[in-house]
Amino acid sequence: MYYVNREQIEVRLQAIPDIASALQSLASNWQGTLLEGLAQERALHLAIETITDVGSYLIDGFILRDASSYEDIIEITGEAGAFPAAIQPLLIELVKLRKPIVQDYYSWPRTELHAMTRELPDQLREFGHSVEQYLEREL
Repeated sequence: MYYVNREQIEVRLQAIPDIASALQSLASNWQGTLLEGLAQERALHLAIETITDVGSYLIDGFILRDASSYEDIIEITGEAGAFPAAIQPLLIELVKLRKPIVQDYYSWPRTELHAMTRELPDQLREFGHSVEQYLEREL
């Protein structure tokens, strides 16, 4: 029997609508201000942390192989069927942004709208919905 921390997964999945909404709003109204740039950074960072946290809980709960990187978390959970294969490349691209956002923040181009800001909202919602279905199916 598996112990999957559904409570912690659900708490994180509940953040997805707000993150997706913020990204959509930023993409629709982009003016390139510092405040928008900082908001974009934070929304992308929250998306990364949400996806990797959920992935880590799935890996731990279903005793999947150990992940060696953020990209590996996406690959492992994708192989397990937690989300559609079609969104895996976008999720891998997303988690690759973690280092530039968190460690190299001083050189992040804050006045530019990142392409991921436009692409991510629908995929993020699909990820959340797919994980919920995965949990229903597997548990």
